[in-house]
Amino acid sequence: MRKRMIAGVVFALIAASGFAGITTAWGEATEESASQRVTLQLPSEKQTTLGLYVTAKEAYEKWKAEPDTIKLIDVRTPEEYLFVGHPTMAWKIPFAMQVYEWDAEKKQFPMKPLPDFVSRVSEVAKPDDTIMVMCRSGSRSAMAVNLLAKAGFTRVYNITDGMEGDAVKDSNSVFVGQRLVNGWKNSGLPWTYQLTPDRMVLPKDR
Repeated sequence: MRKRMIAGVVFALIAASGFAGITTAWGEATEESASQRVTLQLPSEKQTTLGLYVTAKEAYEKWKAEPDTIKLIDVRTPEEYLFVGHPTMAWKIPFAMQVYEWDAEKKQFPMKPLPDFVSRVSEVAKPDDTIMVMCRSGSRSAMAVNLLAKAGFTRVYNITDGMEGDAVKDSNSVFVGQRLVNGWKNSGLPWTYQLTPDRMVLPKDR
């Protein structure tokens, strides 16, 4: 009985003096481990130096909870806003512009980063704001996040599935290669073809 009482007192002292701190440390470790797991599952081109990630669905839910403080930035081109559509609430701030010189090696028209991207983002957001960045499918936005991080922004999330989502990989599907897996448009989230000039911060010189 006496041993039980002593053990109880010792446990109570431990709890009072630092058990809460241990619990917090465990919580942080668990959160960090979850972030590491997400990073390991992502293709390298979607990973960022900040290691902050959300899906399109998660980004929308976060924005709905705090629409006045969380900023959603769509870094695609004006052509994409016009012909593919864009989230109604997003700031449209292109990270790169289309170059119409065919790259035979990559078999595509490449994009050229815009030198004033960070300064344009700074017109609508501060370095400590929570920002979620979107492109077509998560790669361009990762580059944008890294550039913002280098400029001192600390809470910038990459929306890993972007506006259109990932491509169908099933070779037996008639939709193989088409971007119909996840993404903002495929998740039933609000978007429009109508341009919103009041939320567009385009490059000053092209």
